[in-house]
This record gives sequence, structure tokens and C-alpha cells, in this order.
Amino acid sequence: MRRLAWIALLLFALPPAVLAFHARSDADGPVAIAEALRDAAPAANAQAVADAQQTIAEERRNAIVRAAERAAPSVVSVNTVRRQRVRPRSIWEQFFLGPGISREVPGLGSGFIIDARGLILTNEHVVRGADEVVVTLSDGTDLPAEIVGADEATDLALLRVTPPSGRRLPVAPLGTSNDLVIGEWAIAIGNPFGFLLSNAEPTVTAGVISGVGRNIIPDASGQERGFYLDMIQTDASINPGNSGGPLLNALGDVIGVNSSIISGSGGSVGLGFAIPIDRARRVAADLLEHGEVRRAWVGVTLETGDTDRFGRSRDVRIATVAPGSPAERAGLRPGDRIIRVNGRRVATPLDWEARLLDSSVGQPLQLVTRRGEREQQVTITPTALPSLTAERVRALSDLQLVTVTPAIRAERNLASERGALIVELSDVARSVGLAQGDVIVQINRVPVGTAEEAADLLRRLAGGVARVIIERRGQYGSVSFTIGQE
Repeated sequence: MRRLAWIALLLFALPPAVLAFHARSDADGPVAIAEALRDAAPAANAQAVADAQQTIAEERRNAIVRAAERAAPSVVSVNTVRRQRVRPRSIWEQFFLGPGISREVPGLGSGFIIDARGLILTNEHVVRGADEVVVTLSDGTDLPAEIVGADEATDLALLRVTPPSGRRLPVAPLGTSNDLVIGEWAIAIGNPFGFLLSNAEPTVTAGVISGVGRNIIPDASGQERGFYLDMIQTDASINPGNSGGPLLNALGDVIGVNSSIISGSGGSVGLGFAIPIDRARRVAADLLEHGEVRRAWVGVTLETGDTDRFGRSRDVRIATVAPGSPAERAGLRPGDRIIRVNGRRVATPLDWEARLLDSSVGQPLQLVTRRGEREQQVTITPTALPSLTAERVRALSDLQLVTVTPAIRAERNLASERGALIVELSDVARSVGLAQGDVIVQINRVPVGTAEEAADLLRRLAGGVARVIIERRGQYGSVSFTIGQE
């Protein structure tokens, strides 16, 4: 009796399909059992399986997948060729190869299309020194590219390709970097280690925004070329070949240009950095319109203010104010402390330089300064660099010079009070040892006060030898060369 009650309870608890199986098994035996198993299981589970598959399919198409699909077609590979002169390593090589041979050094980076007519944004260091640039679209199409302009200070370059006939290139959706949230998704797209792969399609890595406003200082080895200011930090994997590719948010909007990593091995260790897209857009516009970036200048030099016991800076103060500069017109004085610029705190001189990088000529800056114990609001309208607006004087056919003025001296942090600043020069002038930014202070023992004086002295030395004393990065040296007859 107890056993019958237990069986009745079990049958009551089973689902309808299993109850039907038991009913048939009593009547038809083992054959009916097998048939019931075949018929009942699909009927009971088919809908559940379909629902689960639909749920999984929807979960697979998450925000990262959708963001990558939106931006990936606009991401390109940037292939470069640099021709280098190689010196013979032995007498044997010198006998067969002569004084030197030229070899081609390939390079690879990434970029993304910002205009359907063929404008591409990438890093300056990707195309630096390139004799040839070829862009590969995501479908494998190769297009020769020209460098519209490049800016070393921001590590950005603008390329142009001619789209295939009748084809509009896919454009990356550009977002903003002003509202980034630490911890939100970050997606890097590019062509890492492209030399080891034969695929043209870009690859995707994901992480989060680790930090914003990060200033990177070159390491002591001197291998780094300069400072990276106000960068986006991410742990999305960035490797060699990713440089110049886009960093996306979860919407698929470009928020930065991947440019550098900190690594002891050369591979990603979760410390990747991207240039904010708002800065990149402004630089690209300047390169397209002017062929160079118009630097904002206010006419102050800064020094570190108070520091804690670990040597960390808490604020900055003005060391000098250039005569006639926007800062002087705004009433700033040496000793004033700069607290904030456009609402953002300034704790180090690098913070100040970062704010200037993101400023435009003619666009007012809102400063909060402190003089003594009193804070005040100051509005400064930056101008173009004095060396860009000064009258240029051509010397021979190889140099363009401007006269050193107090404003230019402050702009370039020059030691010389007088002289002629070299703002442009030919390859011939470079080959004799001159460089852009040099200040000519003396020619054959004759002091140089202005650009006109330097041009006149060089012209009179045609057919002879000139020994030129120059200032370069605060140090003085000499360059000697022969001037041909014009």
C-alpha cells in the first residue's frame, strides 16, 4: 500500500509529456517507450532551446560588437617606406658597395577616414621621414597617399588619398573627448603587428577608460621624442601597429587617436594612451587649411610653485611676462599663480602647456589666478606665435629669417636679445649644419641685430666662406660653409 501511494505521488508530479509516456508504456510495452521518448523530448524542449539561442544571440551582439561594426570599415593600415643611407661595415663591403648604399625600411601604422573624399588621420610618428605612403583599406584596396601636413608637438598627421572611381569611402563617426567617464568601455581598433599577418581587416581590443588628463614625460633613455600632454589612458590592448588607429566609446564614436604605450617589453601591459579627439579635430582642421598648426600664444613663462615633501607640484606661478603680449594686456604679472584654465585645474607647467595645446588663436581663455591671497578672473585672447606673424626676410635662396624681438625671445625662450631667427630653410642649408630655430648672432665676427642685417652680410659673402655663430637650445656654436655665386 505504501509503495502504490509513492508511485501515485510520483506520477502526479511528472510533467504531462512524461505522464503520457507512462500511460502508453502500460499498454504497449518497450516499443512504445522508445517512441514516446523520441516524440516527447523535442516537443517539450524545442521552444526552450529556441528561446535560449535567441537570448545568447542577442547577448553576443553587445555594445562592443556594435561599436566595432560601426567604426571598423573606416579604419585603414598606413604603410610607409623610408630610404636610409647605410655605411659599409668593413673594408670588404666598402670595396664592393662604395661609400654607402641606400636601403628601404618599411613601416606600418593605422589610421581612420574622417572625410569621404579621402582625408585620413594618423600619428605623425607613423609617417615621419617617409618617402612613400600607401594606405590599405579594410577590404584590401591599396591607395597611394600624400601627407597634407604633420605636427610633431601633437603627434598627428593628415593624409589624403583619391578614392576609387565612383566610390565614397566610409567615414569614422567622430565623438567628443570632453565628457569621458573613468571606467567606461574603451575599444581600440587598428592593425597591430601587421607585418606578421596577411590580413587587411583591422582587429579589435577592449578595456576601459583608465584615466584622463595624463601627462607623459619622456624616459631617461632619450628614445622618446617628446612630451604627450593631457592624454586618455586605457587598458585596451595597444601594440606596435595600432598607432594612429581610433579609440572608441561604447557607442562606436571615436574619442581618441591611439598613439603610445608604456611597456618594458614593447608589447601591451595595459598602459595605453590616446590623443583626445577634440584636439585631433582642431589640428586636422589647421593642417588642412594652413598646412601647419597655428599655436596659441599668451606670452608667459611659468615656474613650479609650492611643492610637497615628495617634490610634487601643487600650483604654478608666472616667471616672466613678454612685453606687448596678450598676458601683459590682460594685466598678468610675474608672481601671479594660475589656478584654473577654462575650469580645469593647473597644478604643473605641463598642465598649462596642455591647456595651450587645446586652445585656438583668437579664442578667449578664462583664467583663475591668485595674487597674494586674492583670487581673480582673467580673460586672455591668445594670438598666433610672434615668429609666425613677424615679417620674413629671405637670405640668399635658402633661408627665411625674422628679427628677434622681446616677444619672439619670450616665445622661444632665447638667451640672445638680438639676432636673426631661422624659421624656414632649404635642404642645402640643412646639409651644412643649420637648423630651424637657430638664431644667427654673428657672421664672420660681425654682430647681427636684425634679419635684414644677416641677409645683407650673407649676400656680400657670395663666393666666399661664412663662419656663422648661432644659438641653439640655449647653447652657442658655429657653422662654416661656402656661399656660391648666385
